Amino acid sequence: MPLTKIQSLGITDGTIVNADINASAAIAGTKLTGVGKVLQVVSTTKTSTFSTATTGSFVEVTGLNVNITPSSASSKIFISGIVAVGHSTTTAGLYLKVQRDSTDIGIGDTSGSSIRSMAGTDVREYQTRQLSINFLDSPNTTSAINYKVLIQSPNATSHINNDGEADGTNHTQPISTITVMEIAA
Repeated sequence: MPLTKIQSLGITDGTIVNADINASAAIAGTKLTGVGKVLQVVSTTKTSTFSTATTGSFVEVTGLNVNITPSSASSKIFISGIVAVGHSTTTAGLYLKVQRDSTDIGIGDTSGSSIRSMAGTDVREYQTRQLSINFLDSPNTTSAINYKVLIQSPNATSHINNDGEADGTNHTQPISTITVMEIAA
């Protein structure tokens, strides 16, 4: 006759192995504690295109932002994503940064007239590049936070999810994403 109930008293540590546990068994999230635990994940995917003319300053990408409310002020927020960028001119630089509400995060140090950004690339005419977002933020709050992507090109019109060509079978229309994860600290 199979055993249907186990009394926790008297079980020696290490005597139950993975093979003894049913595949459908689950552990309540409240039982998982400690540093590094993922507490919540929020993500936004932008499938539509976005364009902005040369402005000399960063412009928020409409629809490429995400809101999260940390459960603890000591939590870290890991931001990741990929942003598909393009231009319709022969050569143009394009720069990306992320803001927590209105504060720049994860940008390079000041160096002469260089543009401080999280990522940047030269984009050739009618080509798409993918810029990565990876940053561990320490917002120190339990209030709602908005993380948003901004782009800048000092010498050409910038395109998101488009290579700069209006349409064509040799051109692409990819997606961009931003994901934030609250990590217990």
